[in-house]
Amino acid sequence: MTDYKNKVTFAGNPVTLVGQEVHVGEIAPDFSVINSGLQPVHLSDYKDKIKVIAVYPSIDTGVCAAQNRRFNAEAEKLGADVVVLSVSCDLPFAQKRFCAAEGLNNVTTLSDHRETDFGLKYGFLMKELRLLSRGTVIVDKGDVIRYVEYVPEVTLEPNYEKALEVVRGLK
Repeated sequence: MTDYKNKVTFAGNPVTLVGQEVHVGEIAPDFSVINSGLQPVHLSDYKDKIKVIAVYPSIDTGVCAAQNRRFNAEAEKLGADVVVLSVSCDLPFAQKRFCAAEGLNNVTTLSDHRETDFGLKYGFLMKELRLLSRGTVIVDKGDVIRYVEYVPEVTLEPNYEKALEVVRGLK
């Protein structure tokens, strides 16, 4: 496991990301998270799909809510061979409540709160806060990572256009 400092900031303060940073061209590590029904979910459950992994700290913040709304709207246009996995350390109940209130049904919210398995395997876990940093990972149908963004300032939104361009190029 690797700690790397000053890679990202949270409200201007450096945070330490814990885990293994992933890179384009690597095989995407399988991970275990839980869904809104408290059932385990793995990346391997989405075999033969293009996976957009939208990572964020907390559904109950404005930027995170905006990120989920945007990916939900985009997911509808991407087709059945693309799945948007929205991952945070929020409790599954909070994720489910937010999606129900907002009418978001094109993203699959997944919670990494129990073991932080995703955060550690993808290097998104903020050590100081035990929350995930913000970013996006695109994984192709063969489970190869095709795009990675660790947003440098966690309070800012990811580069949607760049991520979506990669997804469209994989179709």
